[in-house]
Amino acid sequence: MNQQNLMEEQDRRLKEKMPRIKHKLIVMSGKGGVGKTSVAVNLSYALASFGREVGLLDADLHGPNIAKMLGIEQASLTTTDLGIEPVEAASHLKAVSLALTGMDRDRPVIWRGPMKALAIRQFLSDVNWGVLDYLVVDSPPGTGDEPLSVCQLIPGIAGAVIVTTPQDVAVLDARKSVLFAKELHIPVIGVIENMSGFICPHCRHEVDIFKSGGGERAAQELNVPFLGRIPLDPELVALADSGKPFVSFKKESDAAKAFIEIIKKIEVALSKEKI
Repeated sequence: MNQQNLMEEQDRRLKEKMPRIKHKLIVMSGKGGVGKTSVAVNLSYALASFGREVGLLDADLHGPNIAKMLGIEQASLTTTDLGIEPVEAASHLKAVSLALTGMDRDRPVIWRGPMKALAIRQFLSDVNWGVLDYLVVDSPPGTGDEPLSVCQLIPGIAGAVIVTTPQDVAVLDARKSVLFAKELHIPVIGVIENMSGFICPHCRHEVDIFKSGGGERAAQELNVPFLGRIPLDPELVALADSGKPFVSFKKESDAAKAFIEIIKKIEVALSKEKI
């Protein structure tokens, strides 16, 4: 089968599979280091814990970290007559990542745009996602090849969730992500301000280590919803490194409570006919 026929066959499978997924979401950030992957992982994990059928696609090909954050680093994708089988990360949660293909975790992915687009196309068309309530796509920072491929390949994306931290340099880039989504006619579900304040576990005093309110102001100025703030919690770093999503393993934390409220807002937004 030549390249043209292969792509036509993949397009056919895409058209067959995507309608079986009710809501397709892309999680974006303007820059790295704002906790975008942590948000994507915990969003997926929490929705699955609510009984939703969820798929999580790691489109960050150069830094595929969802396998580590879900504690499934030792697992591998398999193939059957139905295609590529995603890894069962938890009850109701399936995951696909380049990190689950058996590649050397220390070897860099040195691919140009067309190669990355082909990989994302294969993950979307050849993976046996089944019937899902949600497909959450964790895209790399910025507005380059990977998020563009996702937005162009997935028909009927429900919306984009933009993650930022409060300081000006992060908010500046987050604004670009919002405008990127609008340019591609992708609804912006809202902006999440991550690492927004540190609450002392002893005295409950709050310190704005990375400032506060930048994400909310940007959302207001760009006329998109503001979903909420997630406070900084050092324990969340240890949980991510050990493959335990904080929204389930530290339910009573301020961060987990804030995140659950954010998820409720996302589900309400998606229940509206316009999204």
